[in-house]
Amino acid sequence: MKMKQAFQTVAFQIIYVFIYAISLLPQRLLYAMASFTFFIAYHLIGYRKHIVVQNVARSFSNMRYGEVHAIVKKFYVCFLAYFAEMIKSISAPPEVLEKKIIFENLEVMDQYINSGKKVIACLGHCGNWEILNFMPYKIHHELYAIYRPLRSVIMDKLMIKIRSRFGMKLLADGRAVRHVLSDTSAPAVYLFLADQSPRTEDERYKFHFLNQQTYFFSGMEKLARKARTAVIYLHITQLSKGSYKIACLLICSNAELTKDGEITQKYIDLLTENIKEEPYGWLWTHKRWKR
Repeated sequence: MKMKQAFQTVAFQIIYVFIYAISLLPQRLLYAMASFTFFIAYHLIGYRKHIVVQNVARSFSNMRYGEVHAIVKKFYVCFLAYFAEMIKSISAPPEVLEKKIIFENLEVMDQYINSGKKVIACLGHCGNWEILNFMPYKIHHELYAIYRPLRSVIMDKLMIKIRSRFGMKLLADGRAVRHVLSDTSAPAVYLFLADQSPRTEDERYKFHFLNQQTYFFSGMEKLARKARTAVIYLHITQLSKGSYKIACLLICSNAELTKDGEITQKYIDLLTENIKEEPYGWLWTHKRWKR
C-alpha cells in the first residue's frame, strides 16, 4: 500500500512539473499546438463528431446543414483553445489573468455573504468554465467547487492542484450536502455545474430545453431550498480570444420561498440564453440526451 502511494506521489509530481513547464511556453505557441490538435481531432479522427453534429442539429432544428457544421467546426476550435488557456493559467501571473477575465456584478455575492447567507452559484459548460478557478482572487469569501472525484488518484490530485491555485476549494459531491447544511460552516459561495445528464428519470425534473425534453439534476435546487441560500447564475461569454466576461445574474434571494422546479426552470432559461448567445461555446461532446 505504501509503495503504491509513493508511486502515485512521484507520478503526480512528474506529470505536474511537465505540465507546468509546458505552461511556461508563450500563449501563441500553445494556441498553435491547439490548432494542430484540432486538425487531428476534427479532420483526421473526428472525435465524437457524430455526437456533436447530432446534438447541435437537434438543438437548433431551424438551422441549415451549413450553419450546423459551421458551429460544430468552431466548437472544436474553441474547445481545444480552452485547453491551451487552461494550461497557461497554471503559471500565468494573476495580473495577466486579471486583464483577461472580467467579473460583472460580483458585489451581489458580497451582499448575501456579508448578511450571513450562503450562495449557490450555478453555471453551465459554457465557454472556458475553467477560468472560474481565478474567481477566489477576486472575492474575499470562501469559494467551493462541487466536483466528482476522478477514478485515477493521480489525475484527481492533479486536477485539485491546478484548480486550487488561487484559493478555490474543491468539495466532493458526496460531501457537498452535509457541508452546505452544516451550521458550523461559514457563509460561502458554492459552484455547481448543473447541466450534465442525471441518472434519475424523475418526471418533476424533466424540462423543455433546446427543443428537447431533458432531465436536469434536482439536487442543486433541493439543496438551495433546504439550506435557504441565494442562487446566482454565472453567465460566461468570450469577449475575444483568451478574454472572458462572467456576469452574476440573480435567480433568487431566498430559495426556500420558491416553488418546486422554479429555480431549475430559471436556471434553464438563463443557460439557454447563454448557449444561444455563443452556440459554439457549450460542451456539445457530452451525451446530454442519451435517454
